[in-house]
Amino acid sequence: MTTTRVLLSIVALAAAAALRGQDGVDAIWRDPVFQKQFVAGYGFDADIEPRVTKDEVNILEKVRPLMADGKLEEAAVELQERISPKCSAILDYTLAGIRFQQERLADALTGFKTAVDKFPSFRRAWRNLGFVSSRLGDHGGTIRAFTRMIELGGADAYSFGALAFAHWAKQDYQPSEAAFRSALLLQPENAQWRIGLTQCVLKERKFEDAAALLDVLIAREPQRPEFWMLQAFAFLGMKEQQLRAAENLEIVDHLGKATVDSSFTLGDIYLGESLPERAAAVYARAIDIDPKAAVARAIRAAEVLSARGAPEQAQAVLEHLQGAAGSALSDNDKRRALKLKARIRLAAGDDSAEDAATLEEIVKLDPLDGDALLMLGRHYQKNGEPDRAMLCFERAGSVEAFEAEAKIRHAQVLVSLNRCSEALPLLRRAQQIRPREDVARYIDQVDRVARLQK
Repeated sequence: MTTTRVLLSIVALAAAAALRGQDGVDAIWRDPVFQKQFVAGYGFDADIEPRVTKDEVNILEKVRPLMADGKLEEAAVELQERISPKCSAILDYTLAGIRFQQERLADALTGFKTAVDKFPSFRRAWRNLGFVSSRLGDHGGTIRAFTRMIELGGADAYSFGALAFAHWAKQDYQPSEAAFRSALLLQPENAQWRIGLTQCVLKERKFEDAAALLDVLIAREPQRPEFWMLQAFAFLGMKEQQLRAAENLEIVDHLGKATVDSSFTLGDIYLGESLPERAAAVYARAIDIDPKAAVARAIRAAEVLSARGAPEQAQAVLEHLQGAAGSALSDNDKRRALKLKARIRLAAGDDSAEDAATLEEIVKLDPLDGDALLMLGRHYQKNGEPDRAMLCFERAGSVEAFEAEAKIRHAQVLVSLNRCSEALPLLRRAQQIRPREDVARYIDQVDRVARLQK
């Protein structure tokens, strides 16, 4: 299993546990500190914000007690009667805040836009416009509003965080990283900013940075499996840190949160580190988590184990799968498993009638299974049944992907029967399809023998 494939597998795991942009925005709104700040922001700062007339001050003083008592609609009616194109932007801002509290987001958005149109340096209005835009999923609007707010000298963790999530949603990870770092600087204890920053640096393949950030998150909340998984991904992206990734995934299993994906990934790491026994044991655990979901990957794992010179472990994985999955195996899955078991036994020299029966069953299920036909032909060839062997090779030769190999095998049987002149056309056709130096030499040898036989 290549490192790239393992990385892709871990990315799937990280994505499942990762913090998404809108989830992060929702987390901001659930924060009680933020809620208090947002609702409390109805006052005004005369040095940097719109001025209000004495009449407008009277309106605000009348409206605030209503808002404090939860009489939001009464407060809104009072404001609507007084709002005009020429009134202070403070009134539009206050009404927009009320509409937001009433979950009338479109009206709130309109009100905050009106406020900044009337007074372009109205920093708090830009801030709230950014938050409403984020709630509505308007990432471009969110970025424009918070960028303007920051240009006007505003800077707080929640605004930087919402800005970071908006850039993340647009898959623009460098500004997202910068904004998360600013949010984290102002609120180092807020896990949302650290998680978001971690995901940004992972996307940018800054694996050492990600691993260091996750050290802090894991130290604070060691029971959260997604942190261990994300750090495993980071370790896999670093040179010679594969076994550290395996340690993390073992901890996920110890926490009782292992998934089919995480377990197969762990097994793939062990296999890549030439530890086939550990790999097979982990693959078995993956199968036990969800046999039906594990079928395809388990068969693939067994195939790789066999190809890596671990036939016993490959067979153990197959037997475990067959015992656990049972009826969940499709006909195609059964064929793949049966073929692999037969190939393992043939490679070990254990060529039995049982294997031949298995291969015959596979061929009945799929008469064009060239691989099974080749193995069955080899079985008959080895056991002194040349006619049956040649029939299998002839059938395999009708399948394009197996034609060259089948014709070589067929020719070998003919040569063993001293029928070299019949073997030559088969060998030449195989060489035409897929040229090989060893086959070219074999053709010369068979040609010489054929001439002597005439």
